[in-house]
Amino acid sequence: MHPPGFRNFLLLASSLLFAGLSAVPQSFSPSLRSWPGAACRLSRAESERRCRAPGQPPGAALCHGRGRCDCGVCICHVTEPGMFFGPLCECHEWVCETYDGSTCAGHGKCDCGKCKCDQGWYGDACQYPTHCDLTKKKSNQMCKNSQDIICSNAGTCHCGRCKCDNSDGSGLVYGKFCECDDRECIDDETEEICGGHGKCYCGNCYCKAGWHGDKCEFQCDITPWESKRRCTSPDGKICSNRGTCVCGECTCHDVDPTGDWGDIHGDTCECDERDCRAVYDRYSDDFCSGKCECGKCTCYPPGDRRVYGKTCECDDRRCEDLDGVVCGGHGTCSCGRCICERGWFGKLCQHPRKCNMTEEQSKNLCESADGILCSGKGSCHCGKCICSAEEWYISGEFCDCDDRDCDKHDGLICTGNGICSCGNCECWDGWNGNACEIWLGSEYP
Repeated sequence: MHPPGFRNFLLLASSLLFAGLSAVPQSFSPSLRSWPGAACRLSRAESERRCRAPGQPPGAALCHGRGRCDCGVCICHVTEPGMFFGPLCECHEWVCETYDGSTCAGHGKCDCGKCKCDQGWYGDACQYPTHCDLTKKKSNQMCKNSQDIICSNAGTCHCGRCKCDNSDGSGLVYGKFCECDDRECIDDETEEICGGHGKCYCGNCYCKAGWHGDKCEFQCDITPWESKRRCTSPDGKICSNRGTCVCGECTCHDVDPTGDWGDIHGDTCECDERDCRAVYDRYSDDFCSGKCECGKCTCYPPGDRRVYGKTCECDDRRCEDLDGVVCGGHGTCSCGRCICERGWFGKLCQHPRKCNMTEEQSKNLCESADGILCSGKGSCHCGKCICSAEEWYISGEFCDCDDRDCDKHDGLICTGNGICSCGNCECWDGWNGNACEIWLGSEYP
């Protein structure tokens, strides 16, 4: 017969084991041993079976990997943050839901990973009161995020607290204002979180060593930090916020809708050719009339101050006549347009408003060789023809020329590098060719 003290010891060990051991200290090990230090009366296989979760096959983790097995009894680790407990170390105080940084929102207790709410509170984290004293306006105000959006448009407001949309039970949408959506981390091909190669936090993947990409879908032989360093643009942004970093190389996002050429380029996507387009519309067809280099226009001819502007849109050579006189000597040129002095008008300020001629004298000077006034394509003012504005291509002293007869290049008359004079291109300095398409400088634009 065993001594009474030993029987009491066995009764105590059995009651603790089947009631569910909260946390077993290292110094106390109730087990099937005859006395401390004695051999275990269970076989090794039976001992390990008792330390495995039900249904787990041989070789599976003992004590949920959170303790050691001592003769069929789990001795749980208590040195980590939080505390493991339960007969098989299956419970962890740390895994209970939190709200606004507090476990069980401060309105309940954590019991083996589940919040047991105090009276008057409910929810996974005990965050919702059963009775609300707030007005709807006050409640909604408390649910607004930093952008003034209620529950980030990803949930509904309950008494000043957001209830995130997780109808599928995934729990992937969370946060005080439902601002975190871990569905953004799901790989479209594998349908795994971060491709199975990382952890997701608030919609962003944090990849394991050797894996990269928005969803950890790329594998390469450099560290994530080195990859990030190579993809960092001069302004400190990853691929200038215009591309994706893959293994230290930027893949730029081509935003041109036609697909004819890439708007974004450069080692770190720092060049945006849209900056060479018209200032008022980045998607305009009014592109740089010079040479676009990394989003900056270099105007031609180089060094000619008459051509300027962000997209070289200002060309003061258009204010000159064939003799090089600016605005007929009666005005100033502003971005390729003449601003006439008082008493003068016309495209080149060539017409005086006050005329000292008689109407007969004026008409005699405006008649062409066939005796028709301004070739029937304009009006006469003080002995000079003013060609019809509705027919932009009509020009000449007697409106007898058609600028459409001048040669074109890239769809532009005289390539935009000269003046059409009665069917022939008069090229500006530095340009040559029938359509003024040939640059005579050291570099072709």
